[in-house]
Amino acid sequence: MNENRLREEICHWAASIFQRGLTGGSSGNISARTEDGGLLVTPTGSSFGRLDPARLSRFDAEGRHLDGDRPTKEMPLHSAFYETRRSAGAVVHLHSTHSVALSMLPDTDPDNMLPPLTAYSIMRLGKVRLLPYYRPGDPEMGAAVRGLAGRRSAVMLANHGPVVAAKDLEAAVYAVEELEETAKLALLLRGADAVMLTPDQIRDVVTKFEVEWDE
Repeated sequence: MNENRLREEICHWAASIFQRGLTGGSSGNISARTEDGGLLVTPTGSSFGRLDPARLSRFDAEGRHLDGDRPTKEMPLHSAFYETRRSAGAVVHLHSTHSVALSMLPDTDPDNMLPPLTAYSIMRLGKVRLLPYYRPGDPEMGAAVRGLAGRRSAVMLANHGPVVAAKDLEAAVYAVEELEETAKLALLLRGADAVMLTPDQIRDVVTKFEVEWDE
């Protein structure tokens, strides 16, 4: 995809996310790989609801900021995913309500924060690691992602929000939406005797769709 088209796509998906209330105000950030190996990144303090394609931050393949507005302060987080997951073509970070709420509950499994409610959450996300709370912009968030050595495509920053890497922007958006919807289901079913997918059913999905699923 050429750079002008990618700029438009970032703004299109960001506006869609904003309009559906998946992140509000000036929260959240997106990055995507350009054809030359660089990055386009949403600027710091910008609203997903009114991004300007011409003002997106542009980085070269060596990580130098070339032009556009100042990038999101979460750049260390994005860089960590690209460095450890060579297949990553885009990273999306939101402050979505239900996933943040689930991250605050004491019985949420830090190794796999989403219960096995649907096949699609497994297909699109694999296991989602719950990371500790970090101050927004703290470089230690990037260090925490690097510590996973590329084994997870999605993490949840406690009391903050989800971060998902995928092969391209559309796939990353769909995956982070699936994360939020599964978190919403988990909260709706909390206290109920819900029927989860069985280990055999999970294994079937993992095998059929070649999901990254470390044991």
